[in-house]
Amino acid sequence: MKVIIVEDEYHNFKLLKGMIERLRPAWQILQSFEDVRGTVDWLKANPAPDLIFLDIQLSDDNCFSIFSQVEVKSMVIFTTAYDEYAMQAFKVNSIDYLLKPIKSGELEQAILKFERVFRQAATHPDYKKLLDEIATNKKKFRKRFLISGPTSYHKVNVADIAFFHTENRVTFAVTFKNKRHILDLTLENLEEQLDPDQFFRANRSHIINNEAIHKIENYFGSKLLVKLVPPFKETITISRLKATLFKNWLDG
Repeated sequence: MKVIIVEDEYHNFKLLKGMIERLRPAWQILQSFEDVRGTVDWLKANPAPDLIFLDIQLSDDNCFSIFSQVEVKSMVIFTTAYDEYAMQAFKVNSIDYLLKPIKSGELEQAILKFERVFRQAATHPDYKKLLDEIATNKKKFRKRFLISGPTSYHKVNVADIAFFHTENRVTFAVTFKNKRHILDLTLENLEEQLDPDQFFRANRSHIINNEAIHKIENYFGSKLLVKLVPPFKETITISRLKATLFKNWLDG
């Protein structure tokens, strides 16, 4: 079997690649990509692989724009989190759907499903139908958090949060009044629960509210330096690969 992996987080790519090589050592991983542009260019220039492992949110756009630019003739296993309605659409219109962090047992079940379908299928799934179903089932985004204290609970509205960050594997929500609250969620969880028009995953450690952005400066290696209100003690940078996506997000 010939496979490509589309994943913009290097550690996730290495994890997935290692599991595939252990579970199916005879499979050939042809290429890996971290953005829409590279994936589309390769699919246009090469025979379709048997299977694509496809992350939804890539460095320059979400993966759905791939399907609007090139006919995808391969089976697809999506590798990210999405809302309940879209999950059902993925199950019906693709081979499978894997929630990150991917577990070896779940990956093996998805591969077994792919192998059954691959032997029987005359055509690839209808990805246009998948996109249509997702578009008609709009996701409802989180509006507030219930924060637990030593003796009581209190509410924090999402609109009042300037940014989220992780520190020693603990996730904090920092409000515009510079108050920090501990959340029992990872940034990956938050990324799927927050409105992407309002919040942007800047890097592995930060999700930022567009209302909190005070200034953007050019930085080393074609990165962007982001300064927030309230100020944050650490340097927050946007990678070269995400810089265009970030500027388009701000300009949208």
